[in-house]
Amino acid sequence: MTIRSANSTQYPILIDIWETSVKASHDFLTVADINTLKPLILEQYFDAVNLFIIEHNQHIHGVIGAHKDNIEMLFISPDCQGKQLGKKLVHYAIHHLNVTKVDVNEQNPKAYGFSGNESLSIGSTKPAFSHFTYATYY
Repeated sequence: MTIRSANSTQYPILIDIWETSVKASHDFLTVADINTLKPLILEQYFDAVNLFIIEHNQHIHGVIGAHKDNIEMLFISPDCQGKQLGKKLVHYAIHHLNVTKVDVNEQNPKAYGFSGNESLSIGSTKPAFSHFTYATYY
């Protein structure tokens, strides 16, 4: 597995990972919510963070976005969830991007357990649509 900086030519792949990940794990979001968020993620939010991908054999399996010392997004393809890829991305962010915090969505209880296991402090909790981080932590 390789972790490296993402670029805008990969955005179509990253938005597919975002969408499939959200549909698989964010049961609190409706189809309408996802359809509202998708263009915002693609056209604004990816550019607002430092994006890094995890890939194997030139196939992207996940993405993490950080801004300053905060993880803003983390999405793993559903077929790769549970295989420690999210943990690898978080460790990369901690050790190479100097992140210390993560914002979590109130409706995403897995994020609380994950952030505690990874020695991150929860910067804040966000209700749906107050912030663009709908991260899946594995």
